[in-house]
Amino acid sequence: MAIPFHIPRPDPANATGIDASNDQAAAPAGLRAWLDDRLGLSALRYPVPAHANTVWYALGGATFVGIIGLTVSGAWLAQYYNPDPTSARASVEYIQNVAPFGDVVRGIHLWTAYLVVLTAGLHMARVLVTAAYKAPRELNWLVGLALFAALLLGSVFTGTVLRWDQEAYEALAHNLAVASLVGPIGIFFALAFTSSVALLPRLYASHVSIIPLGLALLLITHVFLIKHHGISPTPAQADAGEAPGGRLPRERLTGSFPSHLRLMLGYGLALFGLAGALSLLAPQRIGPTPDPTMEVTKPPFLFYWLYAFEDWFGIPGILYSAAAIFGLLAALPFVDRSPLRRLRQRPIAALVGCGLLVVVVALSLFVAAQPPAKHLGM
Repeated sequence: MAIPFHIPRPDPANATGIDASNDQAAAPAGLRAWLDDRLGLSALRYPVPAHANTVWYALGGATFVGIIGLTVSGAWLAQYYNPDPTSARASVEYIQNVAPFGDVVRGIHLWTAYLVVLTAGLHMARVLVTAAYKAPRELNWLVGLALFAALLLGSVFTGTVLRWDQEAYEALAHNLAVASLVGPIGIFFALAFTSSVALLPRLYASHVSIIPLGLALLLITHVFLIKHHGISPTPAQADAGEAPGGRLPRERLTGSFPSHLRLMLGYGLALFGLAGALSLLAPQRIGPTPDPTMEVTKPPFLFYWLYAFEDWFGIPGILYSAAAIFGLLAALPFVDRSPLRRLRQRPIAALVGCGLLVVVVALSLFVAAQPPAKHLGM
């Protein structure tokens, strides 16, 4: 008995007669499998708490994306910058006026640096408000503080000096004065460290290599500890006993890291967009050539609160006020040891957080309204 069968008629669009639809559909999946087999990308599909996919829990990620942008724009600027004291300001003028898109890239780099410090500060404020510094995350709080100090007191300060205009020269003079107060600790930033290389190239080396290396090591440690401990529970979850040991059980992790990653990237791109808009609306100019006999500028607005202490207590006011504030924040997890997480139930944390916010904002506004003052007798 003959067995009926059907021979398919070739599709004119596919002269080979082979149905390629399955191959076409399988190609992306095959590529994903190939990449996953070699890179382990599927390991990123782990669960996270649902509250991780909110703006307050994405500020740290937006800061990280901003740091990547600073690295890229900084690498571009480094192709045109000359750290020699006799040529530094002229090279900045070249970037601003001659290099292709130089004024825009320089503006984006500067405004991104300011915005990254602000988002990092907001991230720390969120951690403080939600008590995410409590056990077992005390060490990661200290790592985060070190990151903030490296961004603010390291990257932004050294970047200010590199312009080598009047404001930069006065910032360097303050650097030397503070370095003299800390003895051997400040020798690296003092003239006495070496006579073979001027201080400006050494600060440039710190800005483009030493500080970024420190930031990278701190970021790796920070991310590792976040992955190890998991994203912290909300105060309501912790106080309700839903997070034993400060960790939510796996069944309460209803969000996904890929969604969290997309959110962080989105806010990071928004940060770049804002930096680009500010670079056009508020372009950064270059100040006059340094005059060692004058002291006529104020620091970048991020340092206004320190400038106020300098007004009242002189150069030591910069060092001691910064040390006191960072020391107070570093001690917080070891002083505020109650299991309660809501801010209204933590008077010490509320006092520290609100007090620092009022001090920094009030002093910054005070300095903004005041004319520059002489502190160094230049």
